[in-house]
Amino acid sequence: MTRVGIIGIGHGQFGRRSDATVQELAFEAYREALQDGLVDPKDIDGSVIGSVPEYHKQRSLPGVVQEYLNLNPRPTWLTEVACASGSAAIRTGWMAIRSGAHRLMAVIGCQKMTELTTPEILALMGRVGEVQWESIFGTTFPAYYALFAKSHMHEYGTTREQLLQVAVKNHYYGSKNPNALFQKEITLEKALASEPVSDPFQVYDCCANADGAACVILASEDVAKKSSKPVVWLDGMGCATSSMSVLRRPDLLGLPSAVKASQDAYEMAGVRAEDIKVAEVHDCFTIAEIMAYEDLGFCRKGKGGQFIEDKQSYIGGLIPVNVDGGLKSKGHPIGATGVSMTVEIVKQLREEAGERQVANAGIGLTHNVGGIGQYCFVQVLKRD
Repeated sequence: MTRVGIIGIGHGQFGRRSDATVQELAFEAYREALQDGLVDPKDIDGSVIGSVPEYHKQRSLPGVVQEYLNLNPRPTWLTEVACASGSAAIRTGWMAIRSGAHRLMAVIGCQKMTELTTPEILALMGRVGEVQWESIFGTTFPAYYALFAKSHMHEYGTTREQLLQVAVKNHYYGSKNPNALFQKEITLEKALASEPVSDPFQVYDCCANADGAACVILASEDVAKKSSKPVVWLDGMGCATSSMSVLRRPDLLGLPSAVKASQDAYEMAGVRAEDIKVAEVHDCFTIAEIMAYEDLGFCRKGKGGQFIEDKQSYIGGLIPVNVDGGLKSKGHPIGATGVSMTVEIVKQLREEAGERQVANAGIGLTHNVGGIGQYCFVQVLKRD
């Protein structure tokens, strides 16, 4: 089967984008990806849209996006697995090219979230948990992840300061990312003084909803090798699922889906965790990044808090993580997040990340989680 490469990337501004519709956001990223890869839009033979439709007034979103991008009558379709929808779209495009059905595909993650109120968004996200036994009792997304945080703190001694050091790091790097929602550094003292949300979380433990889009152009090996840009290859693709109900998980100390997805991705790519030079992980809450360190094998179980305290996830540390600001600083337009992660890793592997550049970044990883860990997609990317 053909190897699949990324030959073009595009990324729009994340934030409260009252200036643009969702299809305009998608076009913003798509146009940049075409220009980046010097791709003729006539050669695109299909598209995949990663998005969560409940947040939009428009039903069947791919149709309006495809029309706005002037890609009709070529095929398009939607992928939706909550916050992992963008990475699911990339995997779907990857499979389409690997199968031989397509040779050049646009994969776009796009989301407008600020058209809904915060209570409406909280209600929608709460229903990512099992409706029969959990969300009917008023569960919220912060409360779900607070359960993980309390369990991790109880079992391993992880501290509030260690949790919030994730936020300090990600805001530091977000201040250097012109596409981030929040482009200001914060101190640990400021984070510790922020308002409570769901014990032990405070405001700075939580990412923010946003509008935005990102795009990657995927190509079969023969097409990719003709690209004028350095090609980044999708060489390891893992995905896995866990139970909808957190009550049926073996424990609340990590995500079984992330462990399995990373193992499969490493095996396919022929690498180990220690080979990863830069990573983008799903930090919807600070505990999520700490669990990701452990689930992905960057450190031993229970040592994630020490990993961030020792600055091992900073540039210059063992494995730099979320050096674009992550969801925490960049914002979380849920359908766009997974594609945004991949765009950042491509920049890193091409050595185009400017002052956020990780030295000798030849192998990168993305880790995108849907819901409360029900879905996880892990990609291992390599530069020739």
